[in-house]
Amino acid sequence: MFYYPSVLPYFCPAIRNPQSAIRNHLNLPFFIARRIAFSGGKNFSRIIIRIAIVAVALSVAVMIAATALIAGFKSEISRKIFEFWGHIHISDTAYSLSFEPAPIEREQDFYPSLDTLRGVYYKEPQTILGFETGREVEIHTYGGVRHIQVFAHKPGIIRTKTAMEGIILKGIGKDFDWSNLTPYLLEGQPIALGDTVSRDIIISRQTADRLQVGVGDRFIVHFVKAGEQLRRRFQVCGIYKTGLEEYDRKFAICDIRQTQELLGWTENEVAGFEIWLDDLRDLDIYNDYIYSEVLPPELLCTSIRSKFPAIFEWLSLQDLNEVVILGLMLAVAIVNMITALLVLVLERTTMIGVLKALGETNRRIRRIFLYYAAVITLTGMFWGNLLGLGFCFLQDKFRFIQLNEADYYLSYAPVKINWLAVAGVNTGTLAVTLLFLILPSLLVSKIAPVKAIQFK
Repeated sequence: MFYYPSVLPYFCPAIRNPQSAIRNHLNLPFFIARRIAFSGGKNFSRIIIRIAIVAVALSVAVMIAATALIAGFKSEISRKIFEFWGHIHISDTAYSLSFEPAPIEREQDFYPSLDTLRGVYYKEPQTILGFETGREVEIHTYGGVRHIQVFAHKPGIIRTKTAMEGIILKGIGKDFDWSNLTPYLLEGQPIALGDTVSRDIIISRQTADRLQVGVGDRFIVHFVKAGEQLRRRFQVCGIYKTGLEEYDRKFAICDIRQTQELLGWTENEVAGFEIWLDDLRDLDIYNDYIYSEVLPPELLCTSIRSKFPAIFEWLSLQDLNEVVILGLMLAVAIVNMITALLVLVLERTTMIGVLKALGETNRRIRRIFLYYAAVITLTGMFWGNLLGLGFCFLQDKFRFIQLNEADYYLSYAPVKINWLAVAGVNTGTLAVTLLFLILPSLLVSKIAPVKAIQFK
């Protein structure tokens, strides 16, 4: 018998390039999965696969839309509340008991320098996977103090020829940040705060409709001071609408010198200070820090969360709704993918038997179907992202989903796309789906090669 070593590699590629042969062998599950995934056969499994793709696409689309809608809803409601009231209030300790508290001095060590505070460090318990380690770590706040301004309140009664309306005048000074109110100013213009006391007033659309007045109209507001009745004439210079009925129904905005005069205060006396923060996540930290480190003992520091707890509890409930929606949609995708994988395994029983007869292991054969399931899931995620993000962009532009503003505080459903949340939805869907598909893929190990090859 003759042996020619120079000729053998041409007839045996594995000997000519052993590394390539090993690499191809290791990629055999992916190669087979790709071939059967993109084969054009028409059979029952094709229908099941398409149903699975549609289910994954709809689930991802609903999850993306739900996260964007809930984030937009919470952002808009919070913005309306904070832009009107501020994040933190500094006032006399009696302010929480009456709308006519004892005055406090405008000239304070923290005013107006507090808005130069860019951040603080604080300590909190270290946690790993939700469990406290017993150690404390030092953390810096997300932002600082954005703005601080003075305010003063005085209740009164607006009287016109046709109606009467209770109102609370909110006096503002030259330090008022008009950028907070301008987005809600429907008609007219801001109050011109000059050297003389302004008679201008900004009322809500709700108040203007009940009193049947508009920009340029005048009316008289009646006040009570020390048992005596006082009257002041105001002229409407603007009409606002926030959509928050409890604010719009009660408050009107005027020159703070008007309220100071009605309260019998000097220009250096105010009811308190309103503070805006750069980041809402720092609310409790700054409230504690300002109260303990900045304020004198006779002043009180209160966060907006403690003033209106019902609204914040309602907003927190949206987080639970988001978790429920994401869980349901993920369950739909998982159930459909498990069904599709079982059908694929049963349909490819003969192929499994042949591969086992050729020496393939159960583990490598399972990888074929997991790769196949990953292709189906990724295809569904692609269309789901297209549908979900497309819906968000269309809703943001055309606002075709309208809401009852009296019930939801908004006239339309706002959207706020958080790209980190979108990435989390996609990554979580792929990881959790493939994790749950490991169990049905174990069916491969139950298939005997002899019976599988004879399977019809």
